[in-house]
Amino acid sequence: MFQYKCLNNIAKVGLNVFTKNYKQVEDADKADAILVRSAKMHDMKFSDRLLCIGRAGAGVNNIPVEACAEKGIVVFNTPGANANAVKEMTIAAMLLASRDVIGGVEWVRKNAGDPDIAALTEKNKKKFAGNEIAGKRLGIIGLGAIGVRVANAAKHLGMEVWGYDPFLSIDAAWQLSRDVKHIDNIDDIFAKCDIITLHIPATKDTTGMIDKNAIAKMKKGTILINLARDVLVNETDLFAGMGKGKIGMYVTDFPTPTIAGHDKCLVIPHLGASTEESEDNCAVMAAHELRNYLENGNINNSVNYPQCDMGICRGPRIAIFHKNSPGMLGQFTKQIGDAKYNISDLSNKSRGEVAYTLIDLENDVTAALVKKLEKIKGVFRVRVVRDKV
Repeated sequence: MFQYKCLNNIAKVGLNVFTKNYKQVEDADKADAILVRSAKMHDMKFSDRLLCIGRAGAGVNNIPVEACAEKGIVVFNTPGANANAVKEMTIAAMLLASRDVIGGVEWVRKNAGDPDIAALTEKNKKKFAGNEIAGKRLGIIGLGAIGVRVANAAKHLGMEVWGYDPFLSIDAAWQLSRDVKHIDNIDDIFAKCDIITLHIPATKDTTGMIDKNAIAKMKKGTILINLARDVLVNETDLFAGMGKGKIGMYVTDFPTPTIAGHDKCLVIPHLGASTEESEDNCAVMAAHELRNYLENGNINNSVNYPQCDMGICRGPRIAIFHKNSPGMLGQFTKQIGDAKYNISDLSNKSRGEVAYTLIDLENDVTAALVKKLEKIKGVFRVRVVRDKV
C-alpha cells in the first residue's frame, strides 16, 4: 500500500483518483508521495521513504527541485490543467487595463446615494472612457499551454497577435492559430506591441527580464500584463518606466507592498488559476501522474527528471536515478547480467545532468542486486517497481 500526504487542501475529485491501495497520512515522514499547491517546501527535510511530489499547478518555485533530483525524488507539475482559467483572466486583464471599468464601478458605489445618479453618470462617464482592444497589437512572451490559448482567443477578438517563444514545442505549434505571427527577436515585441503579456516560468534567465532596457524599447503607454510570476518584472525599473510614460498600466496577479494601491497598477489577488474547474483539473492530473509513477515507474510531466514511459508494469521493473555520465548504462546491464537476469525491456532517458533508466526483468529482483546497483558511482537511488501494489 502506498501512503500520501497533502500539504494543502487538494480537490476531492483528485483524491478520488487514488484506489483502496492508497492511504492518506498526516505525517509527511511516512508518505511515499506528497501533494502540494502553494505550501513552501524548501525548509522541509524529506524522509528516505519519499518517492515523489505532485504539484497541483504549473509553478514549482515553492519546491526544492534540484535537491529532490539528487535524492531521486521525482517532482511533477500539471502543465495545461489551469490554462483556460489563466487565459480568461488574461483577457479580463486586457479589458480592465484598456477601459477603466474598475474606476467607473467605484465611482458609482461612491455616488450610490445620490438621487440624481443617472444624470451624474452621463456627465462623468467620459472620465472612465478607454480604448477597445480590437485592432491593437498584442505581444505574447511564452507560447506554452496558456500563451497559445491567449493568442487564439485574442485573434477571435480582432487583435493582431505576435508571439515570442524560442522553445516553442511541436504540440503548441500545432494548436497555434496560423494567423499568429511568430517573432524571433523579443525586442520586436517590446518595441512594437500595444499590450504585452508574460506566460513564462521563473528561471535564472527570466528573473528580472522586464527591466529598464526592455522598458526603454516599449511604446509610450504600453499595457504590461504579468500573471506568470512576480519576479519576472523589476519593480524599480517598472516604476521608472511609468514615470516616463512608457508603461500606461501594469496588471499583475501578485500583490506586493510597493505596487498595491499604485494608480497605474491593477493588482489581482492571485486569482489567475483559482477557479473550481482549474483546481479540480490540477488535482486530478497530479494524482494520475503520481499513480502512474508509483505503480509503473513512468515519469510524465516532471520538472527534474526526463520523460520516460514503458507502459503498465507487468512484472519486476527496476528504476534507477543517476548522473547523466558516459558508461552508466553499461555498468547497469553488466551487474544485471552477472547476476543471471534476463532483460526483457529497457529505457534510458536523460535531462541535463541527471538521467533515469527503467529496466524490465524476467525474474524477481533480489535485495543483493539492488545493493550492487546502488554502489555504482553516480547512482542516486534504485527503486523496484512490481506489478502488484
